[in-house]
Amino acid sequence: MAQQEYSDYQKKVITKYYNHLDILMLQKLQELVSELYLADTEAKQKRLWERVHKAMVNLKVPPEIMEHIMGKRDVEILARNLQDWLRQSSQK
Repeated sequence: MAQQEYSDYQKKVITKYYNHLDILMLQKLQELVSELYLADTEAKQKRLWERVHKAMVNLKVPPEIMEHIMGKRDVEILARNLQDWLRQSSQK
């Protein structure tokens, strides 16, 4: 398979995306918390929790915290942890 060549502009966009991935994932989790509060079906909640899991993996959340959140599947617990993560992120 041939390696794709990117323009300088594309390289900058890709680099900025990965440099800010943690901020993007925190924003994504904020949106998911809102959607989970409003989810009206179990199927929708299941899909949203799968997306939460992927976002936490991308954020490199410690496995024990991730397991606790995913085991409980309680949006309140997720929201409290998210507040802590946002606080930590703003202090960096």
